[in-house]
Amino acid sequence: MTELSTVLSDMSFLEGPRWHDGRIWVSDFYTHRVLSARADGSDLRTEAEVPQQPSGLGWLPDGRLLIVSMRDRRILRRETDGTLATHADLSGHAEHVLNDMVVDGGGGLWVGSFGFDLMNGAPRAAAPLLRVAPDGSVSVASEPLHFANGPTLSGGDLVVAETFGNRMSAFAVGDDGTLGPRRDWALFGPPSAAEDPFDAIAELTVAPDGISAPDAEGAIWVADAIGNRAIRVRPGGMVDGEVSTGQVGTYACALGGDDGHTLFLCTAPGFAEHERRDTRLARLLAVRVDVPAA
Repeated sequence: MTELSTVLSDMSFLEGPRWHDGRIWVSDFYTHRVLSARADGSDLRTEAEVPQQPSGLGWLPDGRLLIVSMRDRRILRRETDGTLATHADLSGHAEHVLNDMVVDGGGGLWVGSFGFDLMNGAPRAAAPLLRVAPDGSVSVASEPLHFANGPTLSGGDLVVAETFGNRMSAFAVGDDGTLGPRRDWALFGPPSAAEDPFDAIAELTVAPDGISAPDAEGAIWVADAIGNRAIRVRPGGMVDGEVSTGQVGTYACALGGDDGHTLFLCTAPGFAEHERRDTRLARLLAVRVDVPAA
């Protein structure tokens, strides 16, 4: 691996990185923007403004962008003229803010939610993944999870990080988008039993946050929200690679670049909203890795 380089700086808090159409796309929470740039950070564009805070990103088969709007619990769709429309309203299914999502090749998607008021230290509560079918209908897709975070698709499975679960879980995906029973994809330690989220964080071995799509060997890069690093995890849980981000936290990652060998990392000094909202200390970093994106 080579040295880390800075792609974007002076951001508030970055999430949902995706490599798409020769560009790196990312959501900046507290400036309420979806951004894209070339791999070196040049040609920076504002792709959408999302007042209720953007997070996960994806694309429909016809190329239209989908965006998680966290606070009003909607999925937005960017039309060809650049306007935003409501693709799905999930407010009746999720009590707390939405989080990251993944979109499949048919235009269906799965999205997680916080399940509790994390930023104000409310007691932890589990919440399921939600499914939005290509026709826009919404359903509960999984059992309650320990803070579902970065999801991805790997073969016939949906893989999702459970930040407070000390694990990554996998679900077989049916032809109609329904999910089979949960199973461990990687188990880093026992789930925390603490109700206080900050006590729970102290008990974790790995706090899997945003994750990449699988690389060419089926491994997934995982942002460890407590370890200031990203780790490369193979199916079954073996960790065989690590990128440290030093004194700053790593909260999401994506593989991309023109040859697929670039790992993009969303970093910040911390994740607390009251610290990040009015600061511009978040950065998108990049590092070359040996195994490219699939």
